Amino acid sequence: MKKVLAILLAGMLTATAFAGCGGGGNNNSGSKAADGSQTESKGDASAAAAVDPSWPDASLFGDEDNITLKVWAPDKAVDLVKTQVEAFKSHYSDKKFASIEVVAQGENDAATLIVNDPEKAADVFGFPSDQLNKLKDAQVLTQVAPALAAQVQAMNAEKTVTAATFDGQLLAFPETNDNGYYLVFDNSVVTADDAKTLEGVLAACKKAGKSFIMDAGNGYYSCIFAFTGGAEIDGFEADGTTQKFKEYDEATVVKTLMAFAQLMKDYKGTFVSQDPANISTGFKNGKVGAGIDGTWNSQPDKEALGDKFGAAKLPTIKVGSEDKQIISLFGYKYIGVNSHTKFPRSAQILGYYLAGQECQEQRAKQIGWGPSNQEALKAVADDAILQAVAAQAENAVPQVNVAGTFWTSMGTLGSEMYKDGWNPADEAATKKLFEKTIANVRDE
Repeated sequence: MKKVLAILLAGMLTATAFAGCGGGGNNNSGSKAADGSQTESKGDASAAAAVDPSWPDASLFGDEDNITLKVWAPDKAVDLVKTQVEAFKSHYSDKKFASIEVVAQGENDAATLIVNDPEKAADVFGFPSDQLNKLKDAQVLTQVAPALAAQVQAMNAEKTVTAATFDGQLLAFPETNDNGYYLVFDNSVVTADDAKTLEGVLAACKKAGKSFIMDAGNGYYSCIFAFTGGAEIDGFEADGTTQKFKEYDEATVVKTLMAFAQLMKDYKGTFVSQDPANISTGFKNGKVGAGIDGTWNSQPDKEALGDKFGAAKLPTIKVGSEDKQIISLFGYKYIGVNSHTKFPRSAQILGYYLAGQECQEQRAKQIGWGPSNQEALKAVADDAILQAVAAQAENAVPQVNVAGTFWTSMGTLGSEMYKDGWNPADEAATKKLFEKTIANVRDE
């Protein structure tokens, strides 16, 4: 009887659940109701109860038929997403799907491609959290329909929902809660105790004649040098584009940068600045002992090390007499619906399914993506990588409001510190380098 009532209620909610979801690009984050009030996607308990956690009632498709959709997925997820799409079509077998095409497309370029040509872009696509503002400002995201949003809020980690909510509107479906990096190591080289400190990791690798890999010239990773010293980003200034920083003590930041640079010099030949893609290869050929890698490379790392696989949050670094926890960037992944889609209801239902519990569990188990869905997370709670990433998330800066000037500037900071000719004991030069980095980030 409860199921019948839920289906009836779903039918009654169809009109309101997808309010503002018309095609042609009008259903953007700035849409307003007819009376001029801002539309809400927050939903309520009754709306959530009417939507199945995995499969919204078919009535929510409305009169859309002969449906054609394009889905973008990163290379590593394409085969799985194709399987999931077939399951979606099978479940809604009464609907006519002319085509649901799954196309390989890197998430890092998703926002740029959609903003540049939304008419030709995918209807449903994955993207990382730092692209939220760009997509929102370009008004190319369809806000999540109220009834669906209520269920999404109920099922997913609060931080992932909050990060994608603007003025009460949820603009995308949370897909992961693990978009960050951690310490991965060969446990026959680096012990659990060694892994607690950067000094311990480097000493263990040097003793074994193996490398420690970190991409010191990539701002995504090298920002840890400034963040660990306290210079953490904190959204944007009032102009909406200039990067804002939390209050910090410059002297502490400089001392921290000097400590990192000193370790690079002391362990020259052991500390190697390379793309993290080389870590799994190095594990396989026996030349790498540890590295800072992301969850997207978890499967190759596991396969390369087998029983010798080790994972932990990022270690501490000694700055003066203090062991400072290394602070990183941490973000989430989302599934968005293009506001220019010709099938807004169908695209939303597909987005909801692909970001739902069933699909999140499949991605976690098959390609190692950490779920944002609370129930899916329970299914992989004993995963060593997800445990490490969750621990690091408590020592990280949210990767949401990041200025475009941030990445290159922080990358240059790391590259300079890594250079052979850099003197880590030169406090004045380090201070000048840091101040120049901040000025460049703020585009001054």
